[in-house]
Amino acid sequence: MIVVDGAIAVERDGVTLAVLSERGAIVGEMSTVLGRPSTATLRAVGDTTVLVAEDGAAFLLERPDVLLEVARALATRLDNLTGHLTDVKRQYDGVGGHLEMIDDILGSLLHHQARPVTSGSARLPDPHY
Repeated sequence: MIVVDGAIAVERDGVTLAVLSERGAIVGEMSTVLGRPSTATLRAVGDTTVLVAEDGAAFLLERPDVLLEVARALATRLDNLTGHLTDVKRQYDGVGGHLEMIDDILGSLLHHQARPVTSGSARLPDPHY
């Protein structure tokens, strides 16, 4: 979904995470990219106009410029989250307790890899050529 005019509140578990009012803001991209149901609720804030792609994955494949913007947005979020967690780790390093789980969170963010990518193509399936 792309915001044309107005604003969309992004909520999860009853908590408002963000209110997106910038024209061209993209919402719903995480569920599209992951191929999973959405974990957030979207709510129009006042009069709002949006564009909705019935098949988000197909839309992204047809529009590599939008796909690149989605990748940039997701990478920016991950970078911001990693930076924040690093700051928290630095502040509370050695304190113990529940804050020690930050190492696990950072590890899973930095080391989780997607499905393996292989070289080659339908035309040249052997990656050694």
